[in-house]
Amino acid sequence: MKITQREVGNAVILDLNGKLTGGPDAEVFRDVFKSLIDQGKKNVVVNLEKVSWINSTGLGILISGYTSVRRAGGDLVVMHASDRIESILYVTKLNLLFKSFEAEEDALKAFTPAS
Repeated sequence: MKITQREVGNAVILDLNGKLTGGPDAEVFRDVFKSLIDQGKKNVVVNLEKVSWINSTGLGILISGYTSVRRAGGDLVVMHASDRIESILYVTKLNLLFKSFEAEEDALKAFTPAS
């Protein structure tokens, strides 16, 4: 799993590439979230466009990241999830936890206060 980080507005987008299945990736993912929170960056978009597979451990990694940013007063949303990953989120009812967006612009709007 490769993680690329970029800032857009008041959010950080984590572009993931590969399989999200745990192992050493879990520790890297936790470190990324800890670093973001330590820097005061609490609005996170996880881009799943290039994630080819996610298993239960990978779902746990996402839940852990979500919990971390929520405790810090932020939020985590996902974007570009494949039909397969959307189906996994639906079956596990995690679609009720994670807001999922097709477009980056829409995902970023999730962090814009309503006027």
